[in-house]
Amino acid sequence: MPKQSTKMSGLQCLASENIWFDKHSYDEAEKRFYEGVNGPSTQQQQEREVNAIMRDIAKSRQSIQQSLSEVKTALQQAKGRQQKRQHRNSSSHAGGDQELVSRMKSLELENQTLHKVVENMRAAMQKLESRVAVLEKSPATAAVPCAKAAPVKAAPVKQVENGDDDDDIDLFGSDEEDDEAARLKQERLDAYAAKKSKKPALIAKSSILLDVKPWDDETDMAKLEECVRSVQMDGLLWGASKLVPVGYGIKKLQINCVVEDDKVGTDILEEEITKFEDFIQSVDVAAFNKI
Repeated sequence: MPKQSTKMSGLQCLASENIWFDKHSYDEAEKRFYEGVNGPSTQQQQEREVNAIMRDIAKSRQSIQQSLSEVKTALQQAKGRQQKRQHRNSSSHAGGDQELVSRMKSLELENQTLHKVVENMRAAMQKLESRVAVLEKSPATAAVPCAKAAPVKAAPVKQVENGDDDDDIDLFGSDEEDDEAARLKQERLDAYAAKKSKKPALIAKSSILLDVKPWDDETDMAKLEECVRSVQMDGLLWGASKLVPVGYGIKKLQINCVVEDDKVGTDILEEEITKFEDFIQSVDVAAFNKI
């Protein structure tokens, strides 16, 4: 018997447990308890939430009304701006038309003045062409009497050149007139010779540009120029000078001089300069101009 009591089946155990069969009663009791404890608080929360929602709705209505009023004012301002722009455009178009008309009138006046200027220039050109044509014809007519008069002028020259032969021929038998003519001729010749002797003779001169080259870059160029200028001759005048780079640090002396052609020649000048062999390697004529 004790072994049978210990070996009780599971169904019997469940049958002995009455709590599961009465669960709904426990659930209802628990629900009533919680409703009794928390009922008033949940209603207040709901009221508060409803009040907050109503406040939010009122605020949103106010904001919507404000936005609507702002939109209305913005629309009115836009309309006013558009009307102002239309008015400005219409006024600007009218002003632009007036400006165009004034410009057209000024252009017409300028065109008329230009036409007048062109006509005046054409008239002046025609006058000049007529004068040029007259001048071109006048030398041809003036050349004819000159050509005819040339033999008349040549006749006295022949008489002067052949004056000695005429002295031997006594056409009218007047020796006194021949002596007087010879005397006048001699006086004129003496006066011409004296006048010619007083005129100064022209001296032919030339401007020469010389390139004087040293041996190397260690040559004293100041001493080299001093040696070149020490060359003095009758009819030689030294001018300006400068140093011109050649390459590799070497510079050449470029010096100008004026010489009288009858007294100084380039060969003699080069020969005198190249005597300074310690400083000068060569001398070349860079430019030669007659004065």
